[in-house]
Amino acid sequence: MSAHQPRLGSYLHTQGYSRIESPTLRIQPHLHLEERTSGATDAAHTGWFSHLAPAIVQPNRVRTRKLRVVLYSHDTMGLGHKRRNLLIAQTLAQSALPTDILLISGMSEASNLHIPDGVDYVALPALHKGTNGEYQSRRLDLSLQHIVNLRANIIRATVESFQPDVFIVDNVPRGAIRELDLTLEYLHTQTDTRCVLGLRDVLDDPIKVQHEWQQAANEEIIRRYYDAVWIYGDPRISDLVEDCKFSPDIAAKVQYTGCFDQRKRLEFVDNSDVDLLARLNLPPGRLALCMVGGGQDGDKLAETFAQVSLPPDTNGVILTGPFMPLSVRQHLHEMAAKHPRLRVLEFLAEPTQLLNRADCVITMGGYNTTYEVLSFDKPALIVPRVKPRREQLIRAKRLQDLGLIDMLHPDDVTPTALSEWLSRTIGTSTHRRDRIDFHGLARLPHFLESVVASPIVSMANAPVMSLMDKTDQIGAGLVS
Repeated sequence: MSAHQPRLGSYLHTQGYSRIESPTLRIQPHLHLEERTSGATDAAHTGWFSHLAPAIVQPNRVRTRKLRVVLYSHDTMGLGHKRRNLLIAQTLAQSALPTDILLISGMSEASNLHIPDGVDYVALPALHKGTNGEYQSRRLDLSLQHIVNLRANIIRATVESFQPDVFIVDNVPRGAIRELDLTLEYLHTQTDTRCVLGLRDVLDDPIKVQHEWQQAANEEIIRRYYDAVWIYGDPRISDLVEDCKFSPDIAAKVQYTGCFDQRKRLEFVDNSDVDLLARLNLPPGRLALCMVGGGQDGDKLAETFAQVSLPPDTNGVILTGPFMPLSVRQHLHEMAAKHPRLRVLEFLAEPTQLLNRADCVITMGGYNTTYEVLSFDKPALIVPRVKPRREQLIRAKRLQDLGLIDMLHPDDVTPTALSEWLSRTIGTSTHRRDRIDFHGLARLPHFLESVVASPIVSMANAPVMSLMDKTDQIGAGLVS
């Protein structure tokens, strides 16, 4: 077994559980996507992950309370981190595991989404990251140092009071601008909490990731504090361990979950909502949807889409996102007022409602949005963000090479280019989702059980790291 062919937890002897060991999850990152057997329907035993058997868990003693889980996301740009964590929370709350889940989010907009029983959230004072990669307070008149200290203290106090069994950190080992350092050290030295790092399938250009991770001492942080690293993806599309050259002991902590089937989000929609398309009062016809994520840097794509010549009997809807500048939104509404088949929506708590009805999609290339269009098997043209990170561009190129989406570089976005793509795509169908492992959500309860019952990370023989020495430069080790 190579360094990045990790076991999925072979022990469940702590926390009152025993387990019949499941087989090794072997990762074969260099298979071509075409080699996968399509059409498999077993959510727990599909394709590459066929050796991932469900956990067989038997309690040695009755737990005195539900399993407590904290999900942290820094949320400094866009909505993706928050949406990913919320979907994880919703899935775990719906599972057979008895859980109490607390979301710690940098987005107060979490209150606009469906929060099920057994889940609650704490919203941090908001940070904002511009397209130049620089951070500042989003709303409060505070210095960067002040707001980071404020967020760090809130996180630490929340975790100490809630006393989670598992602390799941989204994407950034030390949090935004290292705001998790105090919390991680507290959990490591004073609790039995297991810590998990959840990573998307692509972080950025691998050379840049290696440099930033070295600068932020991320591998040292993972080595000291984290029990497992979950990569939310299919390694045939992106093998993060290989791309970023993780050290062998870090790679040994890695588990690929498979991608998340975003169709599950429709289960959490308020069915009392009126039909979205009826509310838009559009004439009969097909639907071309334009999505720009949170909208912070989606003005060019949205305004270009508003100028396209739509194919016959086709309606267009632009979903701007809550962070698009007001002046741009006003301009889009003015443009739509002149076009009988064009509508603008500024925010939907659950955009998959609209995506489910779309015939094709033109969108930016965030992680969640990309796997939304693939989950719903929609013909998609992805226009990736290329700065401050190349993450979206790298993912989109790989998916295009595999024939799963079409891609257009943002420098090449014109009304003509979008119109031509719509003309040749609208009305076509795809059968691509069967070529991706989309069973990550079904596996999450198993992964959670495994990490709870694993031995606690021990650094008894390693020198204690002086975190203060490694955090004296605010802003080192940028996050996204």
